[in-house]
Amino acid sequence: MKGSRTLLAGTSKGLVVYRKVNGNWKAADVFFRGMPVTLVYADRRTNTWWAGIAHRHWGQKLHRSVDEGKNWTEVKAPKYPETTKLSSGKSATLKKIWTIEQAGLDRPNGLWIGTEPGGLFYSEDNGESFFLVESLWNHPSRSDENQWFGAGRDHPFIHSIVVDPRDSDHVYIAVSCAGVFETRDGGKNWNPQNKGLIAAYLPNPNVEVGHDPHRMLLCEANPDVLWQQNHCGVFRSTDAGENWVNVTDEKGLANYGFALAIDAENPLRAWTIPAISDLERVAPDLALCVCYTQDGGISWQALRKGLPQKNTFDIVFRHSFDNCQETMAFGTTNGNLYVSENYGESWKLISNNLARVESIFLYDLKSTRNQ
Repeated sequence: MKGSRTLLAGTSKGLVVYRKVNGNWKAADVFFRGMPVTLVYADRRTNTWWAGIAHRHWGQKLHRSVDEGKNWTEVKAPKYPETTKLSSGKSATLKKIWTIEQAGLDRPNGLWIGTEPGGLFYSEDNGESFFLVESLWNHPSRSDENQWFGAGRDHPFIHSIVVDPRDSDHVYIAVSCAGVFETRDGGKNWNPQNKGLIAAYLPNPNVEVGHDPHRMLLCEANPDVLWQQNHCGVFRSTDAGENWVNVTDEKGLANYGFALAIDAENPLRAWTIPAISDLERVAPDLALCVCYTQDGGISWQALRKGLPQKNTFDIVFRHSFDNCQETMAFGTTNGNLYVSENYGESWKLISNNLARVESIFLYDLKSTRNQ
């Protein structure tokens, strides 16, 4: 089965692996049964699968497999140095691993790790060891707790990392709450890139730091184009993050939400899955839909074929939506898993018996995909 299209679904009760069998998606394996798998990631450079587990008693654990799940090895999770302090003066400790991202083709063993309470870690040896990126932790903006703060959680957290495929020293991160930060020298220096974003929940909605991106992605074919689903709408940049343009559908549904997918080849195409608002975190009109734009956010349409349109209380978390070429998949808070084989035009329910879906990853060793 090596190299076949695979769907990894991390749920609050385990990691479920799906593969296509005779044209249909079938559950092939279950790993970490009963454990909350909050993160799944597959590194195509090394064919390594990663799973982050949030044990209630033992804290955050990190596992990897180099043989597509046949065997798993626990690696030491990132650890904050004892001298690292929060703004409160308390010592920083790992609360959650939010995201893992490969560090570039020229760094085959390099990994970036985004965590809560807002620390970025780097590994030079494929996860054998991690070190805290002190330059970001000590960024001047962080000294003001009104600029870095938790969004529905006690601490800020780094949930999105994107690496410029042209230059592995060029990296963006997204922090809830703080905003987007960029380095062009491999992490030695960081600058906020939030011009054009809106922080409607703050007295000054145009602050430099204090924004709440929910998810951020970069177009592989045109890396100067970035998209983000933000707490305050949908935003797009065409100049490498220097400026963000609000492409929210103010008269439609593409507004508040968490999940985002973009086309790896066409920088004008993107998909979001809306919720009503931060106060009403349910599907608009209790009808599940995927919003799609093919013109860079000038116009949006709701894709509903195959999705429930009555009394649906599902929403989709920020890491529970993914795409790989024509295939798209998302999992919901009520344990429903949907797949589309035609860029979202129609959807098929492949499971309604899962626990809450925390993370989705579509994996194909041979295919180009979004980071």
